[in-house]
Amino acid sequence: MATVLSVSGSPSATSRTARLLRHLDGRLTAQGHEVIPLDVRTLPADALLGADFGHPAIVEATRLFARADGVVIGTPVYKAAYSGLLKSLLDLLPQHGLVGKTVLPLATGGTTAHVLAIDYALRPVLSSMGAAHIVQGWFTLDKDIEVGDDGTLTVSPGPAEALAQVVDRFSDALGSRTALPAVAGRAA
Repeated sequence: MATVLSVSGSPSATSRTARLLRHLDGRLTAQGHEVIPLDVRTLPADALLGADFGHPAIVEATRLFARADGVVIGTPVYKAAYSGLLKSLLDLLPQHGLVGKTVLPLATGGTTAHVLAIDYALRPVLSSMGAAHIVQGWFTLDKDIEVGDDGTLTVSPGPAEALAQVVDRFSDALGSRTALPAVAGRAA
């Protein structure tokens, strides 16, 4: 199937956003995709903030984006926009670093007042980077994500069902995009 890069733009080590992404990674893996997790917070701050394009960690992150057929980008919403940490990484990627990629934007936040952050803050950036297809994203309220003492994640039933549908649409879009070159190759 497809290779998916699952990017968490949360600066927190105990992030609900990152935990939600890792939870959804399991669904994509079960559907046959290779999923590569990337927590931006693990990249060196000096390389991100100093715009060190040649830093080995930034070079590797850029290589992971290039290798991926699809990208899931998750971010907490801060002040009605995606995280500054995520912006730091996106700024270091090539201008057309998402060309040919199917992208699923996801966001988490404390209030529904931020629900449009995906469409008004994140989607334009992803589009400007050349994403071939940006599937309908999803915003999940923090109160709908519960992390148990043992680290297990539970999503409230309604949002869990919606997230499953969003991930399945992303998976379907990946399947149709990765099938296109094979079909085109047979027609030649």
